[in-house]
Amino acid sequence: MMILMKSQDIAIVGILLAVGAIVRYLSLVIPGPIVSNLVIAFYCLAIILVVPTFTEVIGIGVVAGIICALLSHSIFPPANLISEPVGAVVCLATYKSLMNKLSLSPAVATLIGTLASGITFVLVAMLLVASSILTKYATMGAFVVAIIPIVGLTAIANSFIAQILYVPASKVLARGKA
Repeated sequence: MMILMKSQDIAIVGILLAVGAIVRYLSLVIPGPIVSNLVIAFYCLAIILVVPTFTEVIGIGVVAGIICALLSHSIFPPANLISEPVGAVVCLATYKSLMNKLSLSPAVATLIGTLASGITFVLVAMLLVASSILTKYATMGAFVVAIIPIVGLTAIANSFIAQILYVPASKVLARGKA
């Protein structure tokens, strides 16, 4: 038997993905080859608030991947179509394993989900557009050395954002269920 997401949960996910998309779009005006991906912070927050099924979280990741691919000036935007579902699944798995054991589970789940997404993106880009990478970087190692710190810093920023927004968001949602 398949249980579908409630309309309230779909609205929460949709709103948070929209906020992430707007923030991502606005961040594109910042000059530079690489822009932090706050869409991940917002889809992780949505996953943490709704705790969807495995199938639903893949759907959330695919939608996030489409948003990221469309609003990207990265070396290979289609890699988001793989990296975001991976990040979403890792976020859900991490959160489910920690949710009743650790008060910082939203931060940890977002941190690990963002790292999974970023590392997946780097690996997919390395596999599929190596020649383009090598026109901008001397070696693949130089690409990895340049990108991984950005992935790490983004993961840390996203974890803070998700943890800070989790408390007020969960209180608002609790009011709606009362």
